[in-house]
Amino acid sequence: MDGTDKVTEDVDKLTMDNGAEGGQEISKNAQKKAAKQEKLAQEKAKKGTKSGNKDIGKTEAKTPNKQGGKKREGAALISIDVAKEDDFSAWYQQVLTKGDMLDYYDVSGCYILKPGAWHIWECVQSYLNTRIKATGVRNCAFPLFVSQDVLEKEKAHIEGFAAEVAWVTHAGNSKLEKKIAIRPTSETVMYPAYARWIRSHRDLPLQLNQWNSVVRWEFKNPMPFLRTREFHWQEGHCAHLTRSGAETEVLRILEFYAGIYEELLAVPVVKGRKTEKEKFAGGDWSATVEAYIPETGRGIQAGTSHSLGQNFSKMFGISVEDPSAKEGEKAPAINVWQNSWGFSTRSIGIMVMLHSDNRGLVIPPRVAEVQVVIVPVGISNKTSTEQKESLHKQVDALALVLREASVRVETDQRSNSPGWKFNEWEQKGVPLRLEFGPGESDGHFVTTSRRDMPPKESKGTIPIASLNTEVPKLLETIQADMYNRAEESFRTHRVQVTTWDDFVPSLNAKNLILIPHCLTEECEDEIKELSARKEEDDKPQDEKAPSMGAKSLCIPATQPEPAVKKGETKCCNPGCKRTAEAWYARRVGASRESRGASQKSAEALLGGGQRGSAKVRRVAGQESSAREEKRKISRDAGRRKSPEGRKGTGYAAAVEMLAENAGRKASTAAKRKNAAHYAVAMHNADGTPPEKQERRPVAMPMELPKRKRKEPRTDETSQATTATQSQPGCLTHAGASTTTGLTE
Repeated sequence: MDGTDKVTEDVDKLTMDNGAEGGQEISKNAQKKAAKQEKLAQEKAKKGTKSGNKDIGKTEAKTPNKQGGKKREGAALISIDVAKEDDFSAWYQQVLTKGDMLDYYDVSGCYILKPGAWHIWECVQSYLNTRIKATGVRNCAFPLFVSQDVLEKEKAHIEGFAAEVAWVTHAGNSKLEKKIAIRPTSETVMYPAYARWIRSHRDLPLQLNQWNSVVRWEFKNPMPFLRTREFHWQEGHCAHLTRSGAETEVLRILEFYAGIYEELLAVPVVKGRKTEKEKFAGGDWSATVEAYIPETGRGIQAGTSHSLGQNFSKMFGISVEDPSAKEGEKAPAINVWQNSWGFSTRSIGIMVMLHSDNRGLVIPPRVAEVQVVIVPVGISNKTSTEQKESLHKQVDALALVLREASVRVETDQRSNSPGWKFNEWEQKGVPLRLEFGPGESDGHFVTTSRRDMPPKESKGTIPIASLNTEVPKLLETIQADMYNRAEESFRTHRVQVTTWDDFVPSLNAKNLILIPHCLTEECEDEIKELSARKEEDDKPQDEKAPSMGAKSLCIPATQPEPAVKKGETKCCNPGCKRTAEAWYARRVGASRESRGASQKSAEALLGGGQRGSAKVRRVAGQESSAREEKRKISRDAGRRKSPEGRKGTGYAAAVEMLAENAGRKASTAAKRKNAAHYAVAMHNADGTPPEKQERRPVAMPMELPKRKRKEPRTDETSQATTATQSQPGCLTHAGASTTTGLTE
């Protein structure tokens, strides 16, 4: 390639002129511009390679400079130019920045969450707040700072965070007498107050939660959402009179976290229990949910819920009198039983890694800030001003119809070409695009394009008369399909291995490994060592083995078949002489898990003396039934109007215009009878009041108001309304959900 061809290629990449022909001559001015931009890019790249580890005050590189990265051929500069399968890390960061989810900050490891990302987090907050408040949990806020004395009071706990704690040592120019820590988590911040507030068993349970951000000064390579120095989360801290009360809540919260991943983010996960080595520092045991990323073949801890036992209550003196003591009897005080649980913005990163592709973000409809974008098409230089204005008015009317159906919709009437707009909205992951031009206007339909499918398979049409019902249904279909595809991938990559010869090859195939294991920490370390890549005589022992060895994940709550026979089944570790206690997940996830946590699952997670508890059996049964109910996040309640508001002049005019555009020129009465009527109604399936129900959009017929006066609804109209109400389906698939917890 000569110099002229190179400049021409650069110019083509820098421009988005769809009308330009490949053989068109490039002006000298354009050539100079392209050459200058190339030179600046090369200088910037050189500077990037010279820079070392960045810290405070130094801007983080916005695009990773990995020599192994392979750029996609033909990708314009505004598009994702690294393929997911070639350089996963570079692809991931480009998807987030070009998808307008976040931006970089001048403190390494800290990021700016833009509105698209924050909306997802608000959906999580809304979903979880509704559920935890129904169980008695209340929100609160504790200070950001914690004194050194208090932080170090619980040595076993702080040991796990010691290397990550950030300290404040100066106030202005003055050095502080005692340095103050910025909370890495809030156990030591909250529990001194609990000791003051809990004076009697009548003060229990004390169930508090706070939404905040914490700082953990990771010195590894930071990664947006996944490994950051500051991250947003919620952390719940509850105190109970009994062990069963605290541990039952641990499992209940884990189910809520499962719902977030499964029902909102369309991410299948596996629930289980952490090993002694991996559990939360200072706790009795930890329950976890684990997700799977197919492209890397690795698992990721999606969240944890911890049973703290009486460890912290003994340390901080949180005790009450024994309520079972007889009158006059001096019984020793009882230390309360505690738990802690959390869910963080790591969940957004997991969602992005799992669903997104080489065109950009793919966001599930239930959490997308914009669910539908309407793009006018078919406008050219020959289109008259009147035709453009008419088309744009119809587009606005379509958007109004969808907003009345509680769909979050935007219109893109900018002067850019349709192709440019398509690319931008695809990068932002908008679940559904509607195209509307003169052809659609004449035919009274819209053309649809689904973001979750390949371009050639994504097209369809919807009649305008059915827009308010068919679009919400299609969004639910997209949500369900995204989950089903992810679950299928997760299921096919969970493999049971009983012999060591199959262990590393199964890992190489990007599978999640389930092995029979003795559950000892010693054996856990040996397996990691045996599976790691080693070099002897300058030659790798196993070139395909994991460089760091297989990482343990969890003991699945639902054990697969065939069951491990205690005392008979051998541990998978070839050097271990013990027998296995359970199937044990390595590297990534665990066995396929049923939707509801059975009694055995609950007892397996609780462990110890709680397995035979009648209370545990009751709670497990109640929660299993509750999980079968359809749960769905409320749709954009701020945009809902009262029934009177829906019949306002703006809405009526929009419906009338769309009807007239379809050629319905009949009388006013005929229009009211035949035109498409759009409305939103609340369907209370169990008869409970609307204010206590989640708001779900359903379609019902509604007459347009007369110009001068409104007619009362007839009995027949009310009956027709009841008969035609329908409730969109919710996802009810196998799998658990997740929490990014206190051991983030």
